Amino acid sequence: MPKPSDIARWRATPPGEDAPTANVGTDAAYTPLELPSEDHARVVNFTRPLKNMSEVRHFFRTNETPIYFVGATPFNLLGLDRWVRKFSFISYYDGWDGGHPRVFSPSEKPYAEFESGEAINNWLLQNPEVREHIDARRTPNGPRPKIAMVFFDEETEQICEELGYDLILPSADLRTHLDSKIVTTELGNAAGAPSVPNVLGFATSYDELLELARSNKLGTDLVVQTPYGDSGKTTFFIADEADWHKHAKDMIGEQLKVMKRINNVPVAVEAVLTRCGTVVGPFLTELAGYKELTPYKGGWCGNEMHPDVLSASQRTRAIELVRRVGEGLESKGYRGFFEVDVLVDTDTDEVYLGELNPRISGASAITNVTAGAYADVPLFLFHLLEFLDVDFDLDVDEINERWEALSGADIWSHMIIKETDDVVEYLTHAPRTGQYVLDSSGKLQFVRSALDWHQLQHHKEAFFLRIYGAEDYRWKGADLGVLVTKAKLQYEGRKKTRLSIDAKHFISSVRSLYKGIPVPPTTTTE
Repeated sequence: MPKPSDIARWRATPPGEDAPTANVGTDAAYTPLELPSEDHARVVNFTRPLKNMSEVRHFFRTNETPIYFVGATPFNLLGLDRWVRKFSFISYYDGWDGGHPRVFSPSEKPYAEFESGEAINNWLLQNPEVREHIDARRTPNGPRPKIAMVFFDEETEQICEELGYDLILPSADLRTHLDSKIVTTELGNAAGAPSVPNVLGFATSYDELLELARSNKLGTDLVVQTPYGDSGKTTFFIADEADWHKHAKDMIGEQLKVMKRINNVPVAVEAVLTRCGTVVGPFLTELAGYKELTPYKGGWCGNEMHPDVLSASQRTRAIELVRRVGEGLESKGYRGFFEVDVLVDTDTDEVYLGELNPRISGASAITNVTAGAYADVPLFLFHLLEFLDVDFDLDVDEINERWEALSGADIWSHMIIKETDDVVEYLTHAPRTGQYVLDSSGKLQFVRSALDWHQLQHHKEAFFLRIYGAEDYRWKGADLGVLVTKAKLQYEGRKKTRLSIDAKHFISSVRSLYKGIPVPPTTTTE
């Protein structure tokens, strides 16, 4: 793990040398942790609630509480350390090979088959190197370390309680309850945030399913969801009896949400429920199911933000819908970060609640680099305000109005690049994490190491975060890395939306940088 002295060395590195780049003039991460007492700047401790964005920025720039984002990669919140002093990352995969001063990854990682993100995070929290890393940065009699992550469970809560960490997230029990698509629908209905016309119930046959639909005038072309699980794996399109029989085993015995099938544009939006109201982030479209990116049909593989995601009228109505969802969550005792999938009916222009994800999401990486984030603070900092020892009284309506006005000022996209071939290989070469550019011949060239994607300027540049590197194995479905760029990656074709030519070029260029040795299949002898 690089020491504070490494930061000083990077500051002194002449331009052109290969060192991670950052804007030292504005980054809270580069505020010195220790200074001689006679040189120490006076920290203003507010005795009243924080009233405006200037005071909020000052609070985080002088933050004294160690905050850690724990996960398989630091992708979701990478770059937050630019705004928050003492914010850093604990990651299973280190795409910088020790070169990022605020990413820590244990050096000893015996092979283990993790079945979930929760299992990875629990392993990290209990790892001796990680525990020593956190303890070494604790101030005697100072604030307890704060832990944030995407995936956690009751075991995570028990680990944090035993180790003296504060898990700054709503309880696992509440999140599990809210994760149900049935609960989401009921919550939205009660709060005035309706879903696509639907009915809730049970069916053990196709005839019973049709009877449910008929009683609510939903027609016969239906979309059926079960309560829990990834929407791509628990959403079924039922147009006839053959479709029913194909998926019946997954639906019988489950409470079902039976919806009228509509033509829609799905968009994602993140928000934070605070004591002052719900702050609503930008709206993003999804990349899903592209065979160039994922082997999983309908699988999520990225997001993009641009001025035309929603019309002005749709955006206003969608913001109101998300705020009502926030009110529904408040009635359940929830607070903090959440993500909402919004469906816009292209035939009627109605805006509906799709799904609720009570957690940090994959869209966070873009949400935190918008024009609104740089004008005020990134959305996730409102979540931190809720869980840190600070009082605040902010005009959330004014923040939402300003962010809505700035919503068309930026273009950002990212792609999760998975292995799509049916191979098993031992990797011998992998691309470096950092900034890339398409040169005059259209070839993707590595430019420099970089800490994150915040310094990208135009559509010919990209930041690649490597996940699997040399000496790792890749197989069908494995996450190779994430590419972020300031360009649209989808093209509205005559018949359907597809990946743009530039997006496909980025993907093939990154794939060409991976080299491996095929692993022969295991053979058994009688």
